[in-house]
Amino acid sequence: MTSSQDKQAGKCDQKPLIVCADDFGMNPAANRAILALADAGRLSATSCLVDGPYFAQGAAALLAQRVQKGLHLNFTDDLGQPGLHQPLKALIRDAYLYRLDVAAVRAQIVRQLDRFEAVMGQAPDYADGHLHVHQLPQIRDELVFELSRRYANIPGFWLRSTQMRSQPAMPARLRFKARVIQALGAGALVRLAHESGFDTNARFLGAYDFQGGEAAYGRWLEAWVSVAQSGDVMMCHPEQADAGDTRTDPQRNAEFKLLSGPVFADALTRYGVRVQV
Repeated sequence: MTSSQDKQAGKCDQKPLIVCADDFGMNPAANRAILALADAGRLSATSCLVDGPYFAQGAAALLAQRVQKGLHLNFTDDLGQPGLHQPLKALIRDAYLYRLDVAAVRAQIVRQLDRFEAVMGQAPDYADGHLHVHQLPQIRDELVFELSRRYANIPGFWLRSTQMRSQPAMPARLRFKARVIQALGAGALVRLAHESGFDTNARFLGAYDFQGGEAAYGRWLEAWVSVAQSGDVMMCHPEQADAGDTRTDPQRNAEFKLLSGPVFADALTRYGVRVQV
């Protein structure tokens, strides 16, 4: 067997992990980090805030990357967009009480998909939700209905599930957070997606409290990669600051440093995992 064949065989033995960066379009630092990670082969997918002030500006550079591009459905953040948006707790309450205006939900979904297609010149490869709102009652029904209407014949289109992978090395408080996210609608979304002919990821990793800097994030990366299985998604929120940035988030910058550096690379090698590209 040749050296190149050896490398290919080793790659086939590794478990593919979908590393998915949220919030493309939110600010220059997020775009910069996501494009750098994609260029380095450390990213599989990025979820786009289509109403973000830097989405259209970054679209051409993103289209040049091999990563999957998804819709990051927003119902919570006021980005100057029209239509329904409200704080997360109120949105969860109203969704579970079936008090959301269905026409307004549908209009928001249609508008965001239209904008993605108009700016990117293509359909999204997948859909998920900012703060996981895509899995909430009413929203998930209208989302899957509209996705079926548009993309039923597009092979490989998928929705992001938050069904968590068991993470015994994570602290109990962070495992609890992951369970709460899952409980808000993961099972129902997966069933609805599969009934409608759409794929979902196997399990979900990456939920934490956005605290602790590089030291904590390095531990969490190790904990997630150590349990990752083929087809899992690991969510991340990187930013790369430069001298001109005044509003970057320190924890998001810590994520970028760890994901782009040897800590992540070493964990992937140790546990036989590769970034799916």
